Amino acid sequence: MSSQQYFAHRCHAVEQFRSSGEDAYPHKFYVTLSIPQFIAKYSHLSVGERLEEEESLAGRIRSRRLSGARLFFYDIFADGAKVQVMADARLDTTGNFTRVHAMLRRGDIIGVRGYPGRTKTGELSIFPVECRLLSPCLHMLPKPHQMLSDPETRFRQRYLDLIVNREVRPIFELRASVIRFIRKFLDERGFLEVETPMMNPVAGGANARPFVTYHNELGVNMYLRVAPELYLKQLVIGGLDRVYELGRNFRNEGIDLTHNPEFTACEFYAAYLDYNDLMDLTEALLSLMVKELTGHLKIKYHPDGRNMPEHAVEIDFTPPFKRISVMDSLRDALPQELQTLFPDSEQLGSEESRWNLQMLCERIGVVCTPPLTEARLLDKLFGELVEPKCISPTFVCDHPEIMSPLAKWHRNRPGTDGEIRALRQWPRALQCLYRTE
Repeated sequence: MSSQQYFAHRCHAVEQFRSSGEDAYPHKFYVTLSIPQFIAKYSHLSVGERLEEEESLAGRIRSRRLSGARLFFYDIFADGAKVQVMADARLDTTGNFTRVHAMLRRGDIIGVRGYPGRTKTGELSIFPVECRLLSPCLHMLPKPHQMLSDPETRFRQRYLDLIVNREVRPIFELRASVIRFIRKFLDERGFLEVETPMMNPVAGGANARPFVTYHNELGVNMYLRVAPELYLKQLVIGGLDRVYELGRNFRNEGIDLTHNPEFTACEFYAAYLDYNDLMDLTEALLSLMVKELTGHLKIKYHPDGRNMPEHAVEIDFTPPFKRISVMDSLRDALPQELQTLFPDSEQLGSEESRWNLQMLCERIGVVCTPPLTEARLLDKLFGELVEPKCISPTFVCDHPEIMSPLAKWHRNRPGTDGEIRALRQWPRALQCLYRTE
């Protein structure tokens, strides 16, 4: 049966079910426990034991099995947990056992009222006196043994990904835990969380192409923010010495493994701190977060999925993190015979140094699209030669002034400035923390 035929068949079945006097979309079903709460409360039950106190659960059917016309087994899932429903016609009190169970299919959301217990095989179950269809699933789901692996389908239909792939939900939960920890960490250190405008009269805060919209009431073009930087700095000027914002940014640019047109970012500012203080703060934030959420400072990252453990990469969040200089690390990464072409920081800004950097890119095979400025050539060389080696968290310090002209000059190294980028580089993920002094 094709997916279109299945959809038509289910729509027809729902209409027949409703015409028989049943409600396929009831307004309310009273739930006494969630499935995780049910498991925690009754996990002590012994094999073959069944209680006489009623509980009510609700969940989505993941699997359906039958043993004759009067005994049905369902696995229902909700809140990341599963419980078995053992529906026996002898326990039913509604009088519509056959009609309801003939209607139920995989993907349907059902409500169950019955007795907690364990089957003779030891499976924690609920033995219902009533089963109700709460919301029928009209579309055909992948088989239980089939994984939904097509990235296009998974990312465009997240709801289906969550229904089929059980390992997806913990990712959402982990993300929420990360956000909570960042807020707690900054709050405990005297930072004040604020909200700044999403629509700006000017596109500022970062060098990126903005999304443009139109404000009908004011009659002007507005820009979705590319970064909250300008407003946060104004708050610091106004006397809020430590502020931060967790929110969405929008950049009307390309899409790849490390860029998305809209993304969540945490940006914070503190008066009287320099970039050395920020590196210490960032080390504490990341190491404490990883320790609290995973129990370890070393974690395994699976760039190709957990089904390919041989490609796993170990990432070490043990402080202090490695700190490298842009120019020194680039020089060390070059072949010995090419290091004489690499300019010093003080030499940058001349046509000769730009030409040498262009020659280095050509000799190494690094492609840089025009305009071939020194800043772009250095950035390309660093991305090709140094970044792939930064597996664990690494602070990249002392950027040349030509790469970040708005940052304050370095105290001890002419031609460089007080800027850092905290890189965590692995095959399919790159996270960057940016700070200028």
